[in-house]
Amino acid sequence: MRPSGAAGPTHHLPCERRSDVNDGLTIHRLRPVVENDEFAGFVRRVVTAHGRRVSSGDVEGLRDLAALDRAVQDATRTAVRGLRSAGFSWSAIGRQLGTTRQAAHQRWGGE
Repeated sequence: MRPSGAAGPTHHLPCERRSDVNDGLTIHRLRPVVENDEFAGFVRRVVTAHGRRVSSGDVEGLRDLAALDRAVQDATRTAVRGLRSAGFSWSAIGRQLGTTRQAAHQRWGGE
């Protein structure tokens, strides 16, 4: 029997799972952050391994390695633009990139 005032039947899609968990009593934990220093280290190891594979004679892999280089350059450009928009100085950006503020500005300032 349905309580008075209850709406019609609830239909769930076959791919949805119905949970018996009371959301009001459940602690909702944030997912762990993946984009961190460990993630960057992992990416560096993968790219380095890919470069070694190409250097051992995988000439077809060179195109992919060059595409990775372009992707990293695009990501760096996006990061620098965002940091500048957030108020970071060219000195701070240059320091993180291991270069001078002038070199950082010359490389990424006109974009």
